[in-house]
Amino acid sequence: MLCRLANLARHLRRMAGSRLRRTTPGERARRRLMSVQLGPGDVAVDCGANVGDVTALLARGGATVHAFEPNPVAFAELERRFEGVGHVRCHRQAVAVGAGPRRLFLHERAEEDGLRWSTGSSLLSAKPNVRQESFVKVETVDLCDFLRGLGVQVRLLKLDVEGAEVELLDRLLDTGLVHSIDHIFVETHEEKIPELRVGTRALRVRLRHLGLSHVNLDWL
Repeated sequence: MLCRLANLARHLRRMAGSRLRRTTPGERARRRLMSVQLGPGDVAVDCGANVGDVTALLARGGATVHAFEPNPVAFAELERRFEGVGHVRCHRQAVAVGAGPRRLFLHERAEEDGLRWSTGSSLLSAKPNVRQESFVKVETVDLCDFLRGLGVQVRLLKLDVEGAEVELLDRLLDTGLVHSIDHIFVETHEEKIPELRVGTRALRVRLRHLGLSHVNLDWL
């Protein structure tokens, strides 16, 4: 009997270990995001929403979600997906420091499949996988001005804007608006865009110095 129990325990440990090994980075990121409980009355902001996969997670408990997506192909799918969902507001804009028209550079393979490669579009022409001669004109909204205009404590901010994250976070720190957000989840792009490495390292040092543990640069 004891032998059978020991064998069963080993089997369960192997199964648990196997499940952990099979967990993808995307699944781990989803769990981290969903560890923040959102419900009616909460406000979340999804910057770089693309077709709305994260938006859907943030909105499922009834929170008001502002989803920003400048790529016109991705935005059309985002808008279609949340048509009639009153607590999801879709904005066909990029978030930036400062407002106005900008060029959104498209992924080098966007001509093959505009929706599939829409995640790679960026305001940064230096991003290695975009084509400088292939772009669309988009409107940008000043993120800090938008957050101030909400007039409420934001429960969660997700930033995945293909390279503009460091500039935006530095601005949130400079203005003190970082304290008006309970949880910030960021995908940094310094591995894909070498020009961002120095700024990203400096941002990490700044966050550690300030002790701002609610800003998560490693959620993905």
